[in-house]
Amino acid sequence: MKERIDIKKIGVVLLNLGGPEKPADVEPFLYNLFSDRKIIRLGPAYLQKPIARLIAWRRAPKSRAAYRQIGGGSPLGRITSAQGRALEEALQKTGVFQAVVAMRYWQPSARQALAQLAANGVDRIVALPLYPHYSKATTGSSLDDLHDAAASFSSAFAITAIREWPEQPRYIEALAAVIRDGLQRFPAGDVQVVYSAHSLPKKFIEEGDPYLDHIRRTISAVEGITGAAGRLCFQSRSGPVEWLAPSTPEMLEQLAAEGCRHILMVPVSFVSDHVETLYEIDILYREMAEKLGMNLRRSESLNTGPRFIAALREMVAGAAEDMGWLSNS
Repeated sequence: MKERIDIKKIGVVLLNLGGPEKPADVEPFLYNLFSDRKIIRLGPAYLQKPIARLIAWRRAPKSRAAYRQIGGGSPLGRITSAQGRALEEALQKTGVFQAVVAMRYWQPSARQALAQLAANGVDRIVALPLYPHYSKATTGSSLDDLHDAAASFSSAFAITAIREWPEQPRYIEALAAVIRDGLQRFPAGDVQVVYSAHSLPKKFIEEGDPYLDHIRRTISAVEGITGAAGRLCFQSRSGPVEWLAPSTPEMLEQLAAEGCRHILMVPVSFVSDHVETLYEIDILYREMAEKLGMNLRRSESLNTGPRFIAALREMVAGAAEDMGWLSNS
């Protein structure tokens, strides 16, 4: 058998949305987000970027105020990098891997991530979107961006992608574990589980996007372990289109009208803490629940939890094995 040094290194690109790390980043981050015509069309194509710039300018003050309440910026970059380091360590017994981060709307970009791998002679890559539920708005956009970036290099990359993982067993176990832990903080039998997912324009689902089906598959698998039935709602709407319903505020009002007293909110479409968990849920929705006479708490995000990292390791190792990259030949 060959020594480990002879085994060719495999790259892992952790794909995520990105987020502003300091107040000055907020407006350019929003501009990058609203410039993506594959996700939101702002008038005719030639007006996409000017309109995106205007929207970013208008929204930046409110967004900066939100980020100030969670420390001034998003922790997503830091957490994703930590996930990459933990994944590298977990893969040590499988092969030689290098994990890098590529953010769709912030830094490091896909091109920067690929340049980092290319500098180390890595040309075989497992693309790992940190979105369990496929949508063209998240996984689709991130993978398109990665392939576009790869095409700009003179040398070719071999890229295999993990496109979706709504029922990956260790992921489901990790999610069920944080829900069970969260339920223990409430009086037994007196808590409503509420799954809050990032919203999506309803038109996407009508056009065949599997996001909603994937969310429901995850919830069904989790509830098979926890035995606690939950209600699904959607947060983080933006723009004058019809979004998936009910919204999370609508769900809170409905539960209050039904006499609910305690809520465990599960950010089901998010695997890392960021503004949607730390600000929207922990601050906005918790305050709203209190005003409605309810006690709302959130289940812990998966972040770098051992069960979650084990899920990532299994997926990456499986993808590399399927490509024949783990042999010593």
